[in-house]
Amino acid sequence: MASAAKDEYEREDLILVRRAARAEGGFVAWVYVNNETKKNALPVEGRALLAKTMTELANEPDLRCVVLTGVKDNFIGGANIGQMADFPDHVIAELGSKTTHHACDSIRRVPVPVIARIEGYCLGAGMEIATSCDMRIASTGARFGMPEVKYGVPSGMEACLIPRLTGWGKAMELVFTGEMISAEEAYHFNYVEKLVSPEELDAQTERWVTAICEAGPRAIRIQKELCRDWEQMSISDAVQAGVRAVGRAHTTDEPKRLMSAWRERQRLRHEARGGDGS
Repeated sequence: MASAAKDEYEREDLILVRRAARAEGGFVAWVYVNNETKKNALPVEGRALLAKTMTELANEPDLRCVVLTGVKDNFIGGANIGQMADFPDHVIAELGSKTTHHACDSIRRVPVPVIARIEGYCLGAGMEIATSCDMRIASTGARFGMPEVKYGVPSGMEACLIPRLTGWGKAMELVFTGEMISAEEAYHFNYVEKLVSPEELDAQTERWVTAICEAGPRAIRIQKELCRDWEQMSISDAVQAGVRAVGRAHTTDEPKRLMSAWRERQRLRHEARGGDGS
């Protein structure tokens, strides 16, 4: 578990939530998958609880960023195969698939960046959940895979997002073979944006969190919305959406305030180097 998890948790359950107040204002939510004995595999009720948790956080105006991770050195080891084996086929097809989609969709709907902090196993539904996050950072010991075909079902739902990150070839390898790949291979194929040693995972995650929290909170929310719009737009429509987004940002004093603060920092640095500040 991340070192940042020493505070009190809000929910002792399959999903744990910790709010961390930030000096920059607002708070960061650390969301932990908590099923240690099964490598943080998420049964149906866990995926439903993750969707509920993310939806609740999305409605909090002071939220600045979410970090999604798992306890005890694993991210999410997939769905609970033992549970699914006991379900009737129609229940698996309906309930299992829909709860996975709802969990992923709730992450994509959070109006601020969601960071997947990955170590250990990131498999099946866990890889779909990580794919639904905005940014992924992994330790060198992480392992990734989409093993569904090994259990007689295709990889569905948000698995459709994987080719956008890895390209079609690597995505086809993952879903057709069901084999795991290393963190180094996942990084090579652009599935994760940053790869670090286990000892560096928390510090590098915090660098991302700090950069997001130091940015304009309204600008970050507009940027998240714009990024989601880009996925469905032509280039010309995306450009026009960007023009409108910049206009929206300038309807408050946030840009002027942050630009003025930057100019003041530059002035102070110049004076510290012996300049006259002009």
